[in-house]
Amino acid sequence: MAEPKRFAMVCAANMNRSMEAHKVVANAGLDVRSFGAGSRVKLPGADRDNPNVFDFGATTYQQIYDKLMAEDAKLYARNGLKDMLERNMKIKPAPQRWQDHPVECDVAVCVEERVFDNVVQDVRSRGAGSGECLLVVNLDVADSHENALAAAPQALKLCQMIENSDDWECELDEIMDKFQAEEGRRPLYSVCFY
Repeated sequence: MAEPKRFAMVCAANMNRSMEAHKVVANAGLDVRSFGAGSRVKLPGADRDNPNVFDFGATTYQQIYDKLMAEDAKLYARNGLKDMLERNMKIKPAPQRWQDHPVECDVAVCVEERVFDNVVQDVRSRGAGSGECLLVVNLDVADSHENALAAAPQALKLCQMIENSDDWECELDEIMDKFQAEEGRRPLYSVCFY
């Protein structure tokens, strides 16, 4: 069996989809981190045209929670942000931005094609490194609580298939074919070197 893989779950804001997948993958005993790949953390506000915006690295989940609960606890309980932030606080202290950290994983699972493109572009722009290999995979997931819950076990299944492979680089097409046959969707993927 090959060395254990290190996984990263990546979405735009590191709040919903990546964090639900982070929780499920970590609970299965795999080495996982999670990130956002957007410029800032954006959450729905009291009205559509006025979202709550927070900076990566400068705001903890607790601070976001405290601000939203002070603003309108009933609204944020009703729209699911309260529960989401309570889950996130149990997983890690704060949202982290992919681009602000060194690549310290073997597989990055993205949940949106735009995020996938950002991660691939970022890894390729980092310049010549030691030639380490990173598999970047995209499983498109609409940004809702229900979709995040449904997709997290699929992310886990894909991670386990890669983890259980003796040589994922040689077996990648077979892994993706099997995943597609079992889950009804074929992930988009790219192999990057950094």
